Amino acid sequence: MLEVATPRFHFQPTPLAGLWLAQRQPIRDARGFFARFYCAQEFAAIGVVQPLAQINHSFSHQPGTLRGLHFQHPPHAETKVVSCLSGRIFDVAVDLRSGSPTFLQWFGVELSAQAQNSLVIPPGFAHGFQTLEPDSEILYLVTTAYSAEFEDGLHPLDPALAIDWPLPVAEISARDAQRPLLDVATYAGVPHV
Repeated sequence: MLEVATPRFHFQPTPLAGLWLAQRQPIRDARGFFARFYCAQEFAAIGVVQPLAQINHSFSHQPGTLRGLHFQHPPHAETKVVSCLSGRIFDVAVDLRSGSPTFLQWFGVELSAQAQNSLVIPPGFAHGFQTLEPDSEILYLVTTAYSAEFEDGLHPLDPALAIDWPLPVAEISARDAQRPLLDVATYAGVPHV
């Protein structure tokens, strides 16, 4: 897949098909800058056509805080556009699409306010991140409202995924820490996303 440029964004494909890095193209002057976080018309160029349903905001005090890996099953599978408003994070997406050549592979990227970048995560991926600096704030634009009935997740420290988190884990929720480890053979046969 080729890179896509629009007036306010530069979209770069990742090694996992359908997962994109979005680089905002700010307009700068003596006052500072102006940038768009999202534009439906421009994001349609990479296949994001669902309207936004929620905007979520996350804040973590401590570096090394780990959140995720979360996803929703159909019919509540969602696209997420994840951006870091302050601090820095290591953002990760895991391919959960049955039959995908990159099934259970992950991609990680550093997101920060200074970098003006976002990760565009389509349906069929689990998402998580680790904070790299104190007081990191994250904004998620999502296309489907949260549904507790369809919510699920993977253990972020599962050896079967072997995600190379940059820092030792300082904080993790009990829910995320207690998720079962994958039985990859069983998981591959389950239609989940």
